[in-house]
Amino acid sequence: MPQLDTSAWPITVISMILTLFIVFQLKVLKFGYPSNPEPKMHSKNKHANPWEMKWTKIYLPLSLPQ
Repeated sequence: MPQLDTSAWPITVISMILTLFIVFQLKVLKFGYPSNPEPKMHSKNKHANPWEMKWTKIYLPLSLPQ
C-alpha cells in the first residue's frame, strides 16, 4: 500500500489559517460598530388621560366585605 505524501500539508495548513485570519479581519472591519452611546434626555411625558395620574384602588372579589 503506497504511503500518503504529506510534504505539502504544512503549506496547506498555514495558507488555510492565513486565509481564515484575513477573511475574519475583513468581516470585522466591515462590521458597523455604534458610536459612543450618550445618555438621552428623557423628559417627563404629560399624561393625556386623567386616570393615569390618579391612584386607583383595585377591589378584588376576595377583599370585598362579606
